[in-house]
Amino acid sequence: MELYLIDRGGFYADINFALNAEIVATESEPSPEPRREYFPVWNLVIDGPEATVLWDTGSHPDAGDGYWDEELFDAFAHTDADEHDLETALDEVGFAVEDIDTVVQSHLHVDHAGGLHNFAGTDVPVYVHRRELEHAYLSAKTDEGGGGYLASDFDHDLNWRVVHGDRQLLPGVELLHLPGHTPGFLGAHIERDGDGEKENDVLIAGDTAFVAENYEEGREMGTSIFHSLRALHESRRRLRDIERRTDATVLYGHDPEQFDDLPRKL
Repeated sequence: MELYLIDRGGFYADINFALNAEIVATESEPSPEPRREYFPVWNLVIDGPEATVLWDTGSHPDAGDGYWDEELFDAFAHTDADEHDLETALDEVGFAVEDIDTVVQSHLHVDHAGGLHNFAGTDVPVYVHRRELEHAYLSAKTDEGGGGYLASDFDHDLNWRVVHGDRQLLPGVELLHLPGHTPGFLGAHIERDGDGEKENDVLIAGDTAFVAENYEEGREMGTSIFHSLRALHESRRRLRDIERRTDATVLYGHDPEQFDDLPRKL
């Protein structure tokens, strides 16, 4: 089983979204300088003997050309989405959209579901948790739910495969329901066997930990980008238990240093 990290560009956002209260006004520093950081957006190709799986579909290439509404883009400026569309990004690691047998959506926020239109009208199965699908429609089409969703990302003729909890996707690939960032968030535990040697397992934590500090130091994300803090803590505890047992490599959602350090073929 081979894993390929796909570069989908990235967005600029206030550091306080990733690390809550990283910059605050104090008596000694009443007007601190705000700081915006670049956060990578990535997908993963899981290429196994049974299927070639795409994990998430990234931002829509027209995110900066009016596809995202002005307020959303102002907060999370994915200025290079057009340079890292799904077709181009896959080609960089030797794949085409037509090579993808299965899609898994960790969740349906705009920086993760914007490439689903590539699979509209096809029989490619798209796995998503039931609670995520419900929450996404509620959020995008009513005044309830949460932010970060656009119906135009996921309201397509797609071959949905609804997940109700944990489930085995393929031999060695287990989908994990990790609520917290969103109610139906999915991660994964990927077990890997090399040629006679055990390769490092991979744990997809995704936006359960926006950056390494969330997972490794217990630093919280900004309150506006998680649905339930209690569920988020429980999901992280679960990931740490698996990591301790397997010595897995944990992939964070948008950590710039990790993304720069990891090879494109894991």
